Amino acid sequence: MNRRNFLKTSAAVASVAILPSFNINTSGSARMKLSWTPYELKLWHTFTVSSNSRTTTPDVQVEIAYDGVVGYGEASMPPYLGHTVESVCAFLKKVNLEQFSDPFCLEDILSYVDGIEEGNGPAKAAIDIALHDLVGKLIGQPWYRIWGLDAAKTPSTSFTIGIDTPEVVREKTLECAGKYNVLKVKVGLQSDEEMIRTIRSVTDVPLVVDANQGWKDRQKALDEIFWLKEMGVKMVEQPMAKESLDDIAWITERSPLPIYADESIQRLRDIDSIKGAFHGINIKLMKCTGMREAWKMCNYASALGMKVMLGCMTETSCAVTAAAMLSPICDFADLDGNLLISNDRFEGMTVVKGKITLPDRPGLGLKPLF
Repeated sequence: MNRRNFLKTSAAVASVAILPSFNINTSGSARMKLSWTPYELKLWHTFTVSSNSRTTTPDVQVEIAYDGVVGYGEASMPPYLGHTVESVCAFLKKVNLEQFSDPFCLEDILSYVDGIEEGNGPAKAAIDIALHDLVGKLIGQPWYRIWGLDAAKTPSTSFTIGIDTPEVVREKTLECAGKYNVLKVKVGLQSDEEMIRTIRSVTDVPLVVDANQGWKDRQKALDEIFWLKEMGVKMVEQPMAKESLDDIAWITERSPLPIYADESIQRLRDIDSIKGAFHGINIKLMKCTGMREAWKMCNYASALGMKVMLGCMTETSCAVTAAAMLSPICDFADLDGNLLISNDRFEGMTVVKGKITLPDRPGLGLKPLF
């Protein structure tokens, strides 16, 4: 056998060995069916950031059925983002997935969905997540494998401590003892120093902080960042208002800690406009329209030399696990939204000794709990 034939034969054998066996309806008779149900997420504790407090988060659970297989997705809508159950459901009513006979045409389908109207990231993300779950199940592989990622390289996830009284902050921190390797602290009010000192009175684990646009003066913000570094903080999210890019760039140039964009970044097209103002970006599926665009954002930001963080809203394990599938290629992860609610609908990504652990089941690897 010559070298060319040997390589052709070897490739054929290898493809049989690594590809799963699955049956997909290719006759064109199967169609995707989209359905949804409003759902309210109930938080274990009142969640406070620099701009608001809440005990629940509105949510819409989405399913896409195709040839007997169901993919799960969701839209989570913290009120401060301006989306509602009504706006999400109104968007979903406009979506006609039955016109597509092949769910593997992700680019075509999701381009169509994105083009229906401007905005409405959560609704678009819900469809994207459900479609990815469906396609992964049809292939018979979890998405981290489809993307060629190593599940052993997942990072630790931070766990969020919201702004509260010293007594409650101390109690929440003690509840985290031994469970998480990184804590995320919401700052941006006058109580910042008290928050940090309270947490430091009971633990010395690394911290990251999120100002949620709460700091108003760039010099004071920079002074606080230097103090935070002395207190064992490893990074800072969105120090000032998203419109204050010049001030943020000034802070970033002088900061001893990496500065990440959150509110200043929504989608792939925003990366170029903030390059130089931040060291990195925080990607959230509910803002960027889902897994497909998040994958593009991870790769583009990395190519530009920017760091990548994966974040989430308060969500069930459906959307959190969808984001976690990308986590092996990120620098930081803040994927604790499912851990903050008392009525999760799924079993998916877990946290083992503080580290993200991905399910090995096909698609998103979810197990419905009810």
